[in-house]
Amino acid sequence: MSKAFLPTILEQKEKEVAQLVMEDLQPLRQTYRLYDFLKSNQNKLQIISEVKKASPSMGDINLDVDIVAQAKTYEENGAAMISVLTDEVFFKGDISYLKEISSQVAIPTLAKDFIIDEKQIVRSRNAGATVILLIVAALPEARLKELYDFATSLGLEVLVETHNLPELEVAHRIGAEIIGVNNRNLVTFETDINTSLELSTHFKDKPVYISESAIFTGQDAALVAPYFNGILVGTALMTADNVAEKVKELQIDKG
Repeated sequence: MSKAFLPTILEQKEKEVAQLVMEDLQPLRQTYRLYDFLKSNQNKLQIISEVKKASPSMGDINLDVDIVAQAKTYEENGAAMISVLTDEVFFKGDISYLKEISSQVAIPTLAKDFIIDEKQIVRSRNAGATVILLIVAALPEARLKELYDFATSLGLEVLVETHNLPELEVAHRIGAEIIGVNNRNLVTFETDINTSLELSTHFKDKPVYISESAIFTGQDAALVAPYFNGILVGTALMTADNVAEKVKELQIDKG
C-alpha cells in the first residue's frame, strides 16, 4: 500500500462501482436508532465493535475468526453497534459478512466501506446495515450531502467521518447527527489520539460523536470518554485473548 492510501482505495472503488447494478430495495432491518441510543445512554462510553480481518496498516489481523461468534460476543457484552468491513481488496471484508452478522444480531450494524455511490448504499441496506459510513475526505461536500440525504431518505443513519477541523465543519454544515473523528490520517495512515481531543473543543450540542482508531486500552478510552459518546474499536478486539473482557474494559463509566 502506497502512502497515498485514500486516493488508491478510491480509485479501486470507482472500478467496483462501475460493476455494481442498482439492487431492488428490500425491507429495512428493524432495530433501535443509534443516535437515540447514544443520546439516552450517556452514563458510559458506548462501544462500536468492529469485525475486521485485515487492514492496510496492520496486514492480516485475524483471518480465522468466526465472524458471527465474534459479533455475538460483542452484542452479549453491551456493544452499541457492530461495524462490519465490507471492503474486499484492502480489508479482506465482504458484503456477505454484513448480511450474515446482521441476520444474527439484534443491534444496529454499520456498513464499513468507502462509499461513493448510491448503489453501494442500497446494497449495504439490503445486506442488513442500518447505518452507513460516509468519509468527508473521500467526497466533495455537495456529493457528500447528496449521499447523506439519499441514505437518510431510505431510513438509514449515517456515521460521517472527519479527521480535522475543516472536515468537522463540513459534517456540521450538512447536518450530520452522528459524527466520527478518525484518529488515523487516511493519507499517511498514522494515528494520534490527540486528534480527538483537539477536535472535541469544536463539538456542538445536537450531534453525537464517536472517536475512531488508536484506542487499544481502558486508558485510551478514558482519555476520550469525557468528550465522546462512543468509540469505534477494531484491532484491539480482533486481537484480544478475551474479547468479552476487552469490551468491558473499554466501556468507561461516565457516572
